[in-house]
Amino acid sequence: MKLVPSLVRQGVKSQAAALSESDKRLIDVCSASPDAALSGLDSSRDGLSIELAEAVRKRYGFNALTKKEKKFFVFDIIGRFKNPLAIQLLVIGGISLWMGDVRSAVVVGGMVLLSVILSYVQETRSGKAVEELQKMVQSNTLVIRGGKETEIPTVELVPGDVVVLQAGAIIPADLRVISAKDFFLSQSALTGESMPIEKTAELAGEPPKSVIELPNACFQGSYVVSGTARGVAVNTGERTYLGSISAKLSGEKTQTSFDRGIEGFTWLMIKFMVVMVSLVFLIVGLTKHNWLDALVFAMSVAVGLTPEMLPMILTVNLSKGALVMSKKKVIVKRLSSIQNFGAIDILCTDKTGTITQDRIVLEKFVDVTNRPSDDVLRYAYMNSYYQTGLRNLLDRSILSHTDLDVERSCSKVDEIPFDFQRKRMSVIIEYEGSHVMITKGSVEDIYSACGSYQLDDEVLPLIDVIKRDLMEEYERLSKNGYRVLAVAYKEFPKDKTVFSTKDEEDLVLLGYLAFFDPPKDSSAKALAALGRMGVAVKILTGDNELVTQKICGDVGLDAKNVITGGQLTGLDEAALGKAAEEHTVFARLSPAQKEQIISSLQKAGHVVGYMGDGINDAPALNLADVGISVDTAVDVAKESADIILLEKSLMVLEDGIIEGRRVFGNIVKYIKMGASSNFGNMFSVVGGSYFLPFLPMAPIQILMNNLLYDISQTGIPMDNVDDEYIAKPKKWNIDNIKKFMLFIGPMSSIFDYATYFLMLYFFGCIAFKTGGPNGPYLEKLFHTGWFVESLLTQTFIVYIIRTKKIPFLQSVPAMPMVFTTVLVILVGIFLPYSRFSDKFGFVPLPAVYWLWMTGFMLAYAVLTHGMKVWFYKKFGDD
Repeated sequence: MKLVPSLVRQGVKSQAAALSESDKRLIDVCSASPDAALSGLDSSRDGLSIELAEAVRKRYGFNALTKKEKKFFVFDIIGRFKNPLAIQLLVIGGISLWMGDVRSAVVVGGMVLLSVILSYVQETRSGKAVEELQKMVQSNTLVIRGGKETEIPTVELVPGDVVVLQAGAIIPADLRVISAKDFFLSQSALTGESMPIEKTAELAGEPPKSVIELPNACFQGSYVVSGTARGVAVNTGERTYLGSISAKLSGEKTQTSFDRGIEGFTWLMIKFMVVMVSLVFLIVGLTKHNWLDALVFAMSVAVGLTPEMLPMILTVNLSKGALVMSKKKVIVKRLSSIQNFGAIDILCTDKTGTITQDRIVLEKFVDVTNRPSDDVLRYAYMNSYYQTGLRNLLDRSILSHTDLDVERSCSKVDEIPFDFQRKRMSVIIEYEGSHVMITKGSVEDIYSACGSYQLDDEVLPLIDVIKRDLMEEYERLSKNGYRVLAVAYKEFPKDKTVFSTKDEEDLVLLGYLAFFDPPKDSSAKALAALGRMGVAVKILTGDNELVTQKICGDVGLDAKNVITGGQLTGLDEAALGKAAEEHTVFARLSPAQKEQIISSLQKAGHVVGYMGDGINDAPALNLADVGISVDTAVDVAKESADIILLEKSLMVLEDGIIEGRRVFGNIVKYIKMGASSNFGNMFSVVGGSYFLPFLPMAPIQILMNNLLYDISQTGIPMDNVDDEYIAKPKKWNIDNIKKFMLFIGPMSSIFDYATYFLMLYFFGCIAFKTGGPNGPYLEKLFHTGWFVESLLTQTFIVYIIRTKKIPFLQSVPAMPMVFTTVLVILVGIFLPYSRFSDKFGFVPLPAVYWLWMTGFMLAYAVLTHGMKVWFYKKFGDD
């Protein structure tokens, strides 16, 4: 699941009133001691045995929220007959059977069966392939089973499992905390509260107002900000607090731009179908005086106008795109995000690991006079060693720089986790008979909390002159691309054991550390390539503006006008939107400000991608049109993302964006084909129904024509896409599709009417009016002639519509598409001469007909190509 934005903002309120059985169960477990809670769940601190865990899973099922269960394949196929199109076809078949036309009923039934089975096979094959890909980035949970730490897929977690939790981990179920150390959670997805909340193993002092306020319970959907803990799973799957909410919200899925685009096209087709079917029914009924035939014909026309292959084309296209992207180290978690991926025109990302090498090296550890200081390194090492929050790259660099046996000389007492307001974190250790707070963080925020500094063994007041000198050195290092952290300390009496942020004052400044993370050699090239593709890259970072400006400038980004989080604070919506548009590099941002920038860009009409891998990136990943993370990211970032990169690189991102555009291009091809073809058929059928002495085509022939045409389009997902098309972002533009339909569609009607008059006057079908023994033959000859022309022209014209260029000469189609279209054209030519032609009401066509048809197809191709060229010059292809 993608972590939901605050459920409070979606109108789901605290369940303070009626408690569910699951809530009561959780409250009962949380009211017992940790050992009693474990015992009540048939567990222990060594966790469940493997055999018992399997037995519990069979009882409670998998740990998954409300989800469509897989059906036995027979029931899945039967369920597809409930599709409105299949029902429509079955009704036509039923009416044909009632009228005594067993042949038509059998053919229609066969068409339904073929359509359903083809859809099932294609979608099942694609679905299995995508599931295998998604398993590569599935969420895992660390549990204790049989006394050993074991990593299992989160869906296999069961009540009674003992879960091991650390910073960055997502809470996999509703848990009762059984042990904790400085353990802070973010429950913002459930409550809307952004500040971390501490959880302990202690019993609640007073009954909570609602289950969400239990101080020793952790809820699925929240995540660990800092600290460590162990908890026993109480409720899993749909029985969790989040599960109960998800069930209520299951019908309120947020639509992506892809969903909205498909919905817009579908409604456009429905409107045209309703108008046309109504007109055909009335015209045929009034002119032919047989309302039952009029009904059957109108329903057949409705089927012919419905792009019933759209769901399969979409599924195959998206699945194929996901498979291709996986070979380029891009894993798609949500198929519908592929189109948004290709439509990105602004990519927001941090600089670390994307434009830098992600190999931070500790270059300097010095005192306030810029002399190397082992004390600074030792204190920084103890801070990084004892902190239980997620160790970032700076902490890892400190710990890898030296190896100190700190546990021999000191022990941890307490911890004050990092937050984005203070921009520092502290650990308190017992050291040489005192409790010492060691604080590490941003230079400005450490300096502001210091009242003195240490030089050798002497502690001196931190006067303004010293501060200015220190800031000048800090700025010099930052301008050279160094990331700088300050280190300070404060001693407390040994009897003080509980600490808070209020204790972070009057600190003694010890010195600072300087780190260097050089730019990647490929960054400038990747940024230039994204720029050529129409993707603007904006850097959103928490680092200071000087180091950000240096690094960004080195890779070719416009870093002259860096704007900071402080400058953004207090701006109204309009001013913030202007700043988001005009600036490329943003520094000293809080997570909330990253969200604000993304939201402002979205309101301005941009499709925004956000790339992040940290705990603080989760809100922005949720908000962005496409959330992008990496497989080495913390759990909460991976869970919030739509796309997972197997390599943290802008070059990999570029490949994924290209494939997203290719997928979208092929989907639009089918949609433009279906829209223009159906609109052209509307003119042809309505006119023919009015002035022809018989129906333009028999209902069964319309159905056969529609089926063959749909088969010809199944090669589109494998088709090539012009380089020019994927050179810039593409968005859904239903208005453009509507215009394309209005201008290109009537081209086919010109040749439909030409075929009408060819068959009526050149081949003598007009003689049908005089009656006589040749009447039925002439009617069948007309039907055959128009069936073949209609099928061949609309199948062949895909080569014109699939590209803005000259077909074959400047743009070559893929062989799978050539195969399906040529196959259908050959079947269309063969049918009138086959042994079963009379089953469909066909008769052999005269040889001269094919000369006329060759001329029609050439003229149709030239005319449509000319109209297409004019259309794209006039309206563009966006």
